[in-house]
Amino acid sequence: MNVGRVDVNQVLSQMRDMRAQMPNALNGTDQVDANSGLSKVEGLQDAQKTGFGDMLSNAVNQVSDMQSQAGQLQKGYSLGDPNVDITQVMVAMQKSKVSFEAMSQVRNKLVTAYKDIMNMPV
Repeated sequence: MNVGRVDVNQVLSQMRDMRAQMPNALNGTDQVDANSGLSKVEGLQDAQKTGFGDMLSNAVNQVSDMQSQAGQLQKGYSLGDPNVDITQVMVAMQKSKVSFEAMSQVRNKLVTAYKDIMNMPV
């Protein structure tokens, strides 16, 4: 049985790409985006127009998709699919786990914020 090896450079490259995307999404400064020519403030306003519920729903759907993909890879590996190696399965499962934990933490923060607002004196 030939077990494929992980291309470490490819995994590191993917991690760097994800890390590079994080500050762009979280930074709310009024700087011009070189790719689209829109300011980040305009991008945030567009995100607000879509609604918080839609954003939360999309995040939950993405977590669900990651879990589904990890499950399919795991099933394929256990059935002996030659196109699926253990490293793909493990990476997909870890991505799924991290995204679920992040979603759980966001939910906990939202519940805490809701309770704080409800306990505010009128």
